[in-house]
Amino acid sequence: MNVQNSTSAIDIDLVALREKYREERDKRKRPEGEKQYLETEADLADFYETDPHTPVAAREPIVEEIEVAILGGGFAGLLAAVNLRKSGVEDFRIIEMAGDFGGTWYWNRYPGVQCDIDSCCYFPLLEELNYIPLHKYSYGTEIYEHCQRIAQHFDLYGRAIFHTIIRSVNWDAESSRWFIETDRGDLIKARHFVLASGPYNRPKLPGIPGLQEFSGYAFHTSRWDYDYTGGNAAGGLVKLADKRVAIVGTGATGIQCIPFVGEYAEKLYVFQRTPSAVDFRNNALTPPDFKQGLKPGWQRERQLSFHMATFGLHPPGHIDLVNDGWSAINRTVAAQIEANPSLTEQEIADIRELEDYRYQKWLRERVDQVVKDPATAEKLKAWYRFNCKRPTFNDEYLPTFNRPNVELIDVSDSKGVEKITKNGIVANGVEYQVDCIIFASGFEVTTEMKRRIGIPVFNGIDGKSLYDHWANGFRTLHGITTSGFPNLYITGFIQGGATSNVSHLYEEQTNHIAYIISEAMKRNATKVELSVEAEQAWIKTMRDTEVSNAEFFAECTPGYYNNEGGKTRRSHIGEVYGPGYPAFVELLDDWRKAGTLEGLALR
Repeated sequence: MNVQNSTSAIDIDLVALREKYREERDKRKRPEGEKQYLETEADLADFYETDPHTPVAAREPIVEEIEVAILGGGFAGLLAAVNLRKSGVEDFRIIEMAGDFGGTWYWNRYPGVQCDIDSCCYFPLLEELNYIPLHKYSYGTEIYEHCQRIAQHFDLYGRAIFHTIIRSVNWDAESSRWFIETDRGDLIKARHFVLASGPYNRPKLPGIPGLQEFSGYAFHTSRWDYDYTGGNAAGGLVKLADKRVAIVGTGATGIQCIPFVGEYAEKLYVFQRTPSAVDFRNNALTPPDFKQGLKPGWQRERQLSFHMATFGLHPPGHIDLVNDGWSAINRTVAAQIEANPSLTEQEIADIRELEDYRYQKWLRERVDQVVKDPATAEKLKAWYRFNCKRPTFNDEYLPTFNRPNVELIDVSDSKGVEKITKNGIVANGVEYQVDCIIFASGFEVTTEMKRRIGIPVFNGIDGKSLYDHWANGFRTLHGITTSGFPNLYITGFIQGGATSNVSHLYEEQTNHIAYIISEAMKRNATKVELSVEAEQAWIKTMRDTEVSNAEFFAECTPGYYNNEGGKTRRSHIGEVYGPGYPAFVELLDDWRKAGTLEGLALR
């Protein structure tokens, strides 16, 4: 469907909608903010550290000295290893808590799991591996296989240790190495340490009273148990035929797995605090002739086009190569700018807001068209701005609520599920007896760094904790190095460029990291340390160019994009470099070309 044509004629009352959005936000806000979620430790370790996919193999503890240790075997860790090898660095070790490479795509094997970003943008190294994804939006199985493909192509399995969790990281001044201790008794003394654990690695559990009292079966979607449900990621959950199942959560994960559970369960209760805005998916097989005419560099061109479109950057002549729901509103705005080039920035902002409200209203009208029961349809309507929550795209989710065995339990008035009992879930004063509870509550994306990184002890020079160092905000150069922590390199959304396609960000960051490490080795340096002056200069650059969306997200319904509406404001994309992602990539490229490693002292 052409969204531009379908929404341009929609009439809206901006004043009334703004008030409605505020009302819907306020009735869901909870004073404890992110603290409403539990830490997956101690008695809750089964939700976090248990691997339902691969048996843990016994091994002897490893004691070794190496050049580089990499935490994480997902896209970030894989790309760090690949770029190290390309830079001539061969002595490295990948440490991963899962049983294989894949990161979130190792853990997320729930039925229906799928990438919601164009596959030819999202899959790393397509040109190098001469691979084209099967669908425009690939399923999790293929993405996991691509991670294995990368590891095999670059011979990474022999350099990895799986089912291993880092418990402490300490800088040793005498040897200029990081001493890394794990839960398997390992002591790895690494010259350089790369944090590549990714933002989607720690399951998030709602702190519902009585969680541990439940006598039935419970699991998180990232630890899906097919022994219990039957089937696989493609469906066939036949063991649920005599089961009453509850799913808690209707975000991006719930949208994908609920249709499959609804198809097979005897009874499915869906507990929803905030509905997702659901657009069409319209997935399709990649055309057989897709590769014809592709020129070297085509994937990078496509990734840049996707970024420009999703961030509303439409320079003259720009072609949206992906052309999907992520950029639907911006395409409409771009058409109006093209028709009237004299529009001011404020006028463009007003147009974008108007089209945002129109698009969201169109999605609510779609609910009425699909869901037969008016009361259920009303509960499934999202009352917030586009991108207040992660946009979702699915063609089976809304029809699922037409099934007689599926019941939507809206818990917005009580701000969530009240409690869990021995026999089920209590919501709105009613106990729903169930055999199984599935938590589709996502990952910790904006909680405190100590929880997200997952290393209890992380000390740099003179025993200073990394978490204390960042207690009052990030302190880095380019979001990659930080003072007082030599030979440490960070990936992810910290303090730099931001883009919708995180795998592209990892490619740029790990290429930069590999350059620094390889240069240090070429120059016989054992210690690479960021100066405080360079760190302060970058912080000033970030502040001077800051583009904050805090005001926008403060108006949104609670979610991880706004720290569950709490007082703390930690953006899910970190601190953003104002001139934009392409400018940030160019800045890193220029820094490397200069060859001086400006801001870093090599000793």
